[in-house]
Amino acid sequence: MKPISHALSAGLALVLATGAAIAQENEVDNITAAYEEGGKYFTEDDVPTFNVKEDGTVDWYTFSGFRRYHAECHVCHGPDGEGSSYAPALKDSAIDMDYYDFVYVVVEGRKVVDAADNQVMPAFGLNKNVMCYLDDIYIYLKARGADAIPRGRPPSKDPKSDRFTEDENSCMG
Repeated sequence: MKPISHALSAGLALVLATGAAIAQENEVDNITAAYEEGGKYFTEDDVPTFNVKEDGTVDWYTFSGFRRYHAECHVCHGPDGEGSSYAPALKDSAIDMDYYDFVYVVVEGRKVVDAADNQVMPAFGLNKNVMCYLDDIYIYLKARGADAIPRGRPPSKDPKSDRFTEDENSCMG
């Protein structure tokens, strides 16, 4: 019986490895910019992303995200999206979470309260300083999570686009 169970274990391992390889091949690239509109970059599946040039210059949305993150989010989530003893590293969430799940958590908030955890993320859906710049914050955190930019203020940035200014004015009123 031992050879049969060994063969079954080996077969199961092969099936799991093959399934993981297939899943990895079918995984959507949520980092690489496929196109740009008005200075804002998007992945192939229309999710906002960053663009960092070889000299380290970041797109305006990444820079704006840095500014907005440090104005609204770093108090709990730590500088540069690194996390804290109080809240998780959002640079990891921007890579690991689906974009729409990320947006949902920011808008609606989240509570994880049980015997092991007591974490409460407040809802920011009515905070214009977050909502008008939510994509920017996400883009910045994604760039940090992908190690495309180092900690600290980006040293160089693209200029603000007319589209960004129009969207900002429209949202902020």
